[in-house]
Amino acid sequence: MSKVRVAGFGVSLDGFSAGIEQSLDDPLGKQGTEIFQWFFHTKTFCSMHGQAGGTTGDVDDLFAQRTMENFGAYILGRNMFGPVRGPWEDNLWKGWWGDNPPYHTPTFVLTHYKRDPLVMEGGTIFHFVTGGIKEALLLAKEAAGSKDVKIGGGVSTVRQYVQAGLVDSLHIASVPVLLGQGESLFHGLDMRALGYSITERESSEYATHLVLERT
Repeated sequence: MSKVRVAGFGVSLDGFSAGIEQSLDDPLGKQGTEIFQWFFHTKTFCSMHGQAGGTTGDVDDLFAQRTMENFGAYILGRNMFGPVRGPWEDNLWKGWWGDNPPYHTPTFVLTHYKRDPLVMEGGTIFHFVTGGIKEALLLAKEAAGSKDVKIGGGVSTVRQYVQAGLVDSLHIASVPVLLGQGESLFHGLDMRALGYSITERESSEYATHLVLERT
């Protein structure tokens, strides 16, 4: 049975999954890249960006592989797609990733403003959904078929889906860094009351990987 999953979501020791002041220079906010150091050194990450090298077979790379496996559709928040705010004044912004984004499947972007679908290289098609998280999930499930749907972020989007009871499992990479301020993943969420428990835990030099599933 297909699932709705969050995978490879970094969380700092003080609970933040993104820094403040997102911009073109800081897509993850100030110091936001620090929570993904566990990912950047892996072969999975290097391969995604057409680079050679990277570690393979270690805990981080094994979990990195799982962040991309068996997904037939993605859902992203508006901020995850880019720093543009308000109405789409033009169609020049096509995401952070260049002409060939790493999704290679239908990808649904939550927004308050209509925009035509955006066809990219490698099989990624960005669909812009104005009807909220449930409409986006319905469309993503239809597109994914028997495969899983990944809630790709950002933080607010993940919180909304978890709070609504729509996420089956979360892979959290808890990293030993302090951001000090930013967007808190678990703010306002009672994970125990929502039915989640930790079903996996493995550690590396860079992170403790935790899988939370709804029972």
